[in-house]
Amino acid sequence: MMENKKGIGVFQRYLTIWVILCMIIGVLLGKLMPQIPDFLGQLEYANVSIPMAVLIWLMIYPMMMKVDFQSIRNVGKNPKGLFVTWVTNWVIKPFTMYGVASLFFFVIFKTLISPELATEYLAGAVLLGAAPCTAMVFVWSTLTNGDPAYTVVQVATNDLIILVAFVPIVKYLLGVSNITVPWDTLILSVVLFVVIPLAAGLITRKVVVKNHGKEYFDNTFVKKFNVVTTIGLLLTLVMIFSIQGGVILENPLHIVLIAVPLIIQTFLIFAIAYIACRIWKLPYKIAAPAGMIGASNFFELAVAVAIALFGASSPAALATTVGVLTEVPIMLCLVRIANKTQGWFPAG
Repeated sequence: MMENKKGIGVFQRYLTIWVILCMIIGVLLGKLMPQIPDFLGQLEYANVSIPMAVLIWLMIYPMMMKVDFQSIRNVGKNPKGLFVTWVTNWVIKPFTMYGVASLFFFVIFKTLISPELATEYLAGAVLLGAAPCTAMVFVWSTLTNGDPAYTVVQVATNDLIILVAFVPIVKYLLGVSNITVPWDTLILSVVLFVVIPLAAGLITRKVVVKNHGKEYFDNTFVKKFNVVTTIGLLLTLVMIFSIQGGVILENPLHIVLIAVPLIIQTFLIFAIAYIACRIWKLPYKIAAPAGMIGASNFFELAVAVAIALFGASSPAALATTVGVLTEVPIMLCLVRIANKTQGWFPAG
């Protein structure tokens, strides 16, 4: 995958365009050749789509390899920045997402969205809100001149918290929404799409670094998987939109309606973390990534869990996919805001 001088790949920079193209291809595929998504939909085990699981592993596994858990030894250095990250991601973000999404889906848009659809859209939003970003944070940190070593610590600790906090938070918020989700299904989803790729990435990183060195791992080995990650994401989106084609053609406005609360939530969470860092007088190179990691979403995990819980044809899966659609343009906007406000923070 090509990268420009600012550190963001061509694919990531134009992710929204690729998502729109995948939407068009998927909808046309579902409309003109419905037997293909019907066949793929039959390939499942324990309510988990096998083709979708394979594609999502292709996305998540390379990302997990990039996380250096050795960095956790530095967790005691400047703990304020980590505290902001943890509180924003796990104490504030899931619940503000629930509140903002509920307000729009059930109140502001109640004449445009049926209560049944609103409930599933809310479920998709909750999954996004409970899954703070892992991989793309490195891109946003680079674009804002963040401290790369500190960003690694933020991401590593965040991944460990996901293992214990994601399931109970999602279970609680979906329960409040009167959505019944079996514990075993939710736990199985996290094991499949977090624990297994995380363990595989950790083992791969350890073996390659031991045999070839960290420089080879960072500059050569990991980059070999960029194309794999890209293909996995694009094919996943095509598959989702081929199954969702009927819903999209019947309710194209719903894409916009779902996007509105997601966008507002993104700006809100960034502001909370960023302002907290300013109040605590943290340096800019820590404040910027702290704001980005909460604002951005681990949308790969959210999409995977939505599909496992509700099915690829569900409105919840569509809501998480809209999160992919809005991710990059909004985050690039926040990058510009951060870069223009560096003077708010101490330099060192």
